[in-house]
Amino acid sequence: MKRSIVLLAVSLVAGVSGAAVGFDNKILPPDYRLDDARFGKLKTLDDYFPFHPPQDLKTWETRRERVQRQILVAAGLWPMPERPPIHPVIHGLVDRGDYTVEKVYFESYPGFYVTGNLYRPKHGKKPFPAVLCPHGHWQNGRFYDSGPEKVLWDIVNGAERFERGGRYPLQARCVQLARMGCIVFHYDMVGYADSVQLPHRPGVRAHMNTPTRWGYFSPQAELHLQNMLGLQTFNSIRALDFVCSLPDVDTKRIGVTGASGGGTQTFLLCAVDPRPAVSFPAVMVSTAMQGGCTCENACYLRIDTGNVEFAALFAPKPLGMTAADDWTKEIATKGLPELKQLYSLYGVPDLVMAKPLLQFPHNYNYVSREVMYHWMNKYLHLGLKEPVVEEDFEPLSREEMTVWDDQHPRPEGGEEWERRFLENLTALTQKQLESLIPQDESGWAEFRRVIGGAYDVMIGRPVPSGEEVKVEILRTEQRDNGEWRAVVIRQTARQESVPAWLILPQSEVKASVLWVAENGKQDVLGKEGQLHPAAAELVRKGAALLLPDLLGQGEATPDGVPIVKARLVREDYAGYTFGYNPPMFAQRVHDILLAIRAVKTLHPLAERPLVLIGLKGAGHWVAGARCQAGELVDLAVIDTGGFRFASVNAFDDPNFFPGAAKYFDLPGLLALSAPHALWLAGESRENAELVSQVYHAAGAEEKLRVLPNLTLKADAEWLNDLANWMDK
Repeated sequence: MKRSIVLLAVSLVAGVSGAAVGFDNKILPPDYRLDDARFGKLKTLDDYFPFHPPQDLKTWETRRERVQRQILVAAGLWPMPERPPIHPVIHGLVDRGDYTVEKVYFESYPGFYVTGNLYRPKHGKKPFPAVLCPHGHWQNGRFYDSGPEKVLWDIVNGAERFERGGRYPLQARCVQLARMGCIVFHYDMVGYADSVQLPHRPGVRAHMNTPTRWGYFSPQAELHLQNMLGLQTFNSIRALDFVCSLPDVDTKRIGVTGASGGGTQTFLLCAVDPRPAVSFPAVMVSTAMQGGCTCENACYLRIDTGNVEFAALFAPKPLGMTAADDWTKEIATKGLPELKQLYSLYGVPDLVMAKPLLQFPHNYNYVSREVMYHWMNKYLHLGLKEPVVEEDFEPLSREEMTVWDDQHPRPEGGEEWERRFLENLTALTQKQLESLIPQDESGWAEFRRVIGGAYDVMIGRPVPSGEEVKVEILRTEQRDNGEWRAVVIRQTARQESVPAWLILPQSEVKASVLWVAENGKQDVLGKEGQLHPAAAELVRKGAALLLPDLLGQGEATPDGVPIVKARLVREDYAGYTFGYNPPMFAQRVHDILLAIRAVKTLHPLAERPLVLIGLKGAGHWVAGARCQAGELVDLAVIDTGGFRFASVNAFDDPNFFPGAAKYFDLPGLLALSAPHALWLAGESRENAELVSQVYHAAGAEEKLRVLPNLTLKADAEWLNDLANWMDK
């Protein structure tokens, strides 16, 4: 591994003797500007999201697993909820001669109903292929009627062929696919048409933002990763379960197509479920705008990824797309070439296609639908003679489409039902996750895969490689307790910087100690530059001490003022901020991981054991870093102070960490320290039970010590124990 150490200024020596001499605690010179991209503009859904295909399939398969897991975690579907057999209610058959249409509803989660229409061909050879049709954000969804005036302009402009097909374009594609020999399920987005139990995108509501019995979009819902994107994605998975349960469906020939928000549902379903054979997301896949609705965004979803890569997860199966004069208009030059490059790794570059139809605005019109019919005909192996031409049809009335009637009454909905629904969903998830608490080594491996896999996504990064890290030494001072180096640690690729004091003992270095404090280095330093007696005692006994300012602390700020509130893109939904930008909690963990790698690049620290210390107020950050650091950290000393992420009830709180309350909160994060050495304080024996159980299952009971609160005194017992540990 390369050692990336940049020495810009060395050896500014100050003699020290006898009486105390004042030193400047500041690391950075007055005219020094910390180079950190995180001080700049937050990323939004309207920024640029390029896809960088890998050079080989092995690299891609590793990346594929990571991005699929990221989608599932963001959607609240990691691990996948239980999926009992579908018991659909199918009624109200309408016969249109060459096809029939029926009304369908079934439960996805207990108490929540998916609604839609099932189109079936009346002729042809069974089993039939099937096509799922999520509809997108057209007014009234499945009931959409563009109106008598718009359709005439569409016909004049060449966008539509028939008046009825143009007025009812969502029905038109279902009818044509049925006439082509496909069973089609056209189902509702949440809050559209017959899906009336929840509104589609209300955003934060103060009266639903409560510590218990909360509603969607609240901090507690986000802490449990309960969001509209996840609900709709699970509905799509269950819609696929429903279609696959039909005896006349060929489960090896299933297509999915939708436009706009329906395109988002299409590529998300096809990204995480292996069953679809053909995908056709229309006017949605783009390196530009990623989807503006709350149902297209979720915390963590697009951090370091985007819609083109989501679509790429379908490779090497047939992926067709259309573009319009909207955010997709550059797909031919930005997105498609990279997708072709990926498909070429599989030897099938022709299995991905995008048709730019830039003469039309955002749409799923007749011209676009014709491109899709060709794609489905070819790759669902329908065997129809080309070209396939959409014909006129008799539209369904709303009465013929709607699922609910006197014999099939509309289910309960509203805000009180919403509270009960999420309360039940939380209980089901908790029960599922509690079943993962390990009893033996194999159980521990599964706990690590699932819970560790979730926190890996939520924290967002491993320890960076040595090639990514540079250590800049601004100056060196000799003080009475050792050599002090003012350093800036840089993550070069991401343009992130951590200022820190590195203090080397006068004696031989026995261990490196990375000490993280609630308010940064100032908590361990006095006004005259002296170390806190407890830290000074560690240095005297041979510890090399690294004291960083994490993002928002001390000198790691854009203006020298500590950051007490995280910035938000919008206040009405957390997913607009944390779907594109890591939470500040995660960013502070990133800084610790960066510091860990820096220690492992410096001589003689790299060869010495590494200890992480995070006392009350900083213990949760160190727990996050310990989770990701693996064997690079030999011992973590953590005092939690009883902190819980679930107690954070504001999006702009620096400790807001979406998903943490779902995955056993801080004890779950601490449990992922196993099998490495952990000294844990701030927790009662009862509260530390999960950590103890996991350590026991990992066969590492002796590596866990549960202590009382860690006092910051030079003669504290834990410090003496740590000194003895360093001597071993």
